[in-house]
Amino acid sequence: MRPSARELEVLIDRALEEDSVGADVTTSALIPPHLEARALLVPQEPGILAGLDVAASTFKRIDPELQITLKLLDGDRVEGGEIVAKIDGSMASILTAERTALNFLQRMSGIATLTAEYVKEVQGTNAAISDTRKTVPGLRVLDKYAVSIGGGRNHRMNLTDGVLIKDNHLAALQKEGFDLVQTIKRARSNAPHTVKIEVEVETIEAAVVAANVGADIVMLDNMSPEDMATAVDKIATNCVVEASGGITLENVASVAQSGVDIISIGALTHSARAMDISLDYEPNVN
Repeated sequence: MRPSARELEVLIDRALEEDSVGADVTTSALIPPHLEARALLVPQEPGILAGLDVAASTFKRIDPELQITLKLLDGDRVEGGEIVAKIDGSMASILTAERTALNFLQRMSGIATLTAEYVKEVQGTNAAISDTRKTVPGLRVLDKYAVSIGGGRNHRMNLTDGVLIKDNHLAALQKEGFDLVQTIKRARSNAPHTVKIEVEVETIEAAVVAANVGADIVMLDNMSPEDMATAVDKIATNCVVEASGGITLENVASVAQSGVDIISIGALTHSARAMDISLDYEPNVN
């Protein structure tokens, strides 16, 4: 999901306000206003780029007169040392925007790169890699956009996007005398008819119950690939089957081979390592 122009403007302004860019005492004390420069964005390692437009917009938000030239696009694979963009104009403006722009670009590229690694591991299967809502508060639209750039799919953007009955919902309703069947029926009767019902289960038996009572999506949580395969055989004709919990690059292929439709992975956004990207200056630019 690509952020709208308004969403992007708000996110950039919030980040720049956090950095108090209007009072950059270091740049004000050191850099003459007339000094021009050319800066290059250069990844120090290979990966998938995401957030180039966000970084460019950050520089332009500081100084609309800066000239930004993108050499590559979001989704492109880059090698270490390859120039991906150049920025020409006021050195003071570039210095003031540098850290904020790089923070966006490094995080988003890290998420896209990690997502692409998971997608590669499940090639040849029917499974799609998906994110979760385990995102940085306030940056969800950028985190999820980066996942899509890496070849992944987006799960719920927010709590309005679907009913997801998890263990704590079930535990709360058990105290009221509701079992799994009654809980799903309650959700179906109370939620809008346009909303899908997803249920998180931890056993094959519960998966069968959820599918038979009408869940649109059954999430197999922290189950072994062998149990997932058994569950898929029993319920796949009735619903979409999702796997989640404890999934890593080392075991995602075996999870995909169980036959599930979707593999949701919180680590795509909560544990992605930022890509190492530097901003280097070219000397002698007039």
